[in-house]
Amino acid sequence: MMIDAFRTLFWREFTSLDAGAQYFHVKPITVKRWLDGSIPPNPMAEKLLIIKARGYLPNDTRWAGFRIDEKNGWLITPEGRAFNPKDLDAWPLWRAEYLEFLRRYGHIQGPIKVQPPREHPKPFRGGRRCEPVPWIPIKEKLK
Repeated sequence: MMIDAFRTLFWREFTSLDAGAQYFHVKPITVKRWLDGSIPPNPMAEKLLIIKARGYLPNDTRWAGFRIDEKNGWLITPEGRAFNPKDLDAWPLWRAEYLEFLRRYGHIQGPIKVQPPREHPKPFRGGRRCEPVPWIPIKEKLK
């Protein structure tokens, strides 16, 4: 990768030297040297930057336009539709239900409203301690 391409891709993906340094697990001065061209970027850093820019999807023409929203963990299609992991897991069931619906009733006439993906709780988000159930004796009730 040429230094200009690395520099352009770096500033497209990161807002600061510190953010890039944290992502590559190097010091900010190292990233600064890569960007000003005094030393060539590490080949593994180039690969990681390309992977981050592509959104962790394979370098295949069938995936062109797809991307991953890292903040929410959604797959974004080229048309702008977003799918979370639960939606993708349920996709075969939805498809089977849709085909059965078509078999019974035919195609729907008119425009179809597109719903945004539902928010699912993120794993290990903390603060999940349940409130005590009323029938469990607690210290104050024993007095």
